[in-house]
Amino acid sequence: MTSTSNPLRLAVVGAGPAGLALALLAAQRLPHAQVSVFDARTADKDVSLDPRTLALSLGSVQLLQRLHAWPREAAQPIGQVHVSQAPPGFDAAVTIRAADEAVPMLGAVLSYGALTARLQQVWLERCALEPARLSLRLGTPVSALKEAAGEVEVDAGIAERFDLAVVAEGGVFSDQARKALSHDYRQVAWVGEVGLEGGAAGLAVERFTANGPLALLPLPAAHEVPGSRAALVWCVPQADDAVAPLDDAQRLVLLNSQLPAIAGRAVRLGALKRFTLGLNAERTLVRGRTVRIGNAAQTLHPVAGQGLNLGLRDAYALVDSLRNPAPIDAALRRIEWSRAPDRWSTIATTDFLARSFTWRWPGLSLLRGAALVALDAAAPVKSRLARQMMFGWR
Repeated sequence: MTSTSNPLRLAVVGAGPAGLALALLAAQRLPHAQVSVFDARTADKDVSLDPRTLALSLGSVQLLQRLHAWPREAAQPIGQVHVSQAPPGFDAAVTIRAADEAVPMLGAVLSYGALTARLQQVWLERCALEPARLSLRLGTPVSALKEAAGEVEVDAGIAERFDLAVVAEGGVFSDQARKALSHDYRQVAWVGEVGLEGGAAGLAVERFTANGPLALLPLPAAHEVPGSRAALVWCVPQADDAVAPLDDAQRLVLLNSQLPAIAGRAVRLGALKRFTLGLNAERTLVRGRTVRIGNAAQTLHPVAGQGLNLGLRDAYALVDSLRNPAPIDAALRRIEWSRAPDRWSTIATTDFLARSFTWRWPGLSLLRGAALVALDAAAPVKSRLARQMMFGWR
C-alpha cells in the first residue's frame, strides 16, 4: 500500500516509448509515487533521429494525447486498412474504414524517434516541476535486478532499493536472450521507406503473399519528395530470400508484382534493413517485485503490428492497478490475471498468422481467401475485429 507518508518507489528500466509512457502515467495517476527512469543511452544522443516506424492503434494515440505527449505534426493518421491475399488462390480482400466505425482514425504511423523525443521532452518537463520525486537518469545502464524482502535492488553502478521495478527495455529478436516461449519463424523482414504514385491517403495495406506478409504503412508527406510515402515491412523466408540478391530496380519490379492495385505503384526505395523474425515471450509479466512490459515481456512478429500497442496497454493497466489502495503484491497479482486475455489472445493470433506462412498445405491459400471474403461480408464481425485492433481485447 502507498501513501503520502510511505510513497511508492518505482524504477523504470528503459527510456523508450513504453518506459516513458509508463513513467508519465505514474507521475499523473500516482501523485505521491517517486519515479526514476534509467537508460543506457547518453544525454547527448539525439533520439529524434531514429527512423524506425511505429504503427499505433487509436487506443494508443488516445493514451498519448491524455499524457500531452502525442506528436500530431509528425504522425500520419490511418483512415483505412486494406488486407488482401495475392495469387495463387483468388485475390480476396477485406477493408476496414475509420468512417464505418465512427472514429477519426484507426490509428497512426510515425517514427520511433519522433515519438520518443516527444515523450522524453514531456518527461523532462515533469521532472523539472517535481525534481524531488521524478528523475531521468540517462547514461545509467542497469546491470542487474535483485529481489529483496518486499523490495527490488536496482544495480546501476550504485545499488538502490525500490518497491517495484518495471523493465521496458526490449530490443529486436536476434539480439535477445531467449525467454520461456521462443520460436524462430525462419523469416526475415526487409524494412525501409518506399515512394508511391497513386493510392489513397492514409491507406495501410497488409498483403498476404505466398512467401510471407507484406505491409505498407502511410507516412506523413515530405515536401521535398513528390508523391506519397509509406513504410515498408516485407517478410520473406530466411532460407529463400528473394529480396537479398536484387538491386533497387529489381526490388521495385518484384514489389509492384505483389502489391494490390489499391496501394498504387512503388516508384522508389530507400535503404532497406534486414531483421530476423521470431516470437520471444515470458510466461508471466510479474516476478517478485519486477514487472516486464512491451518487448521486454513479448517480442512479436510484425504481421499484426501490435508490439508497442500491447506494451502501452500493459503500462496503463499496471498504473491503474497500483492506484488501488491495496498492498503492492495484491496489485501485481491483479495485473497478471487482468492482462492475460488481451496479452495471450494477441500473442496467439500473431503467432498463428506468422506460422501459417510457413505451411504448404494444399488449399490453404483458398481457405485464407475465403475467410477474407466472408469477413468482409460480415459487418458485425468486421467491426468487432476493428475494435480489437484499435483498443485490444476487452
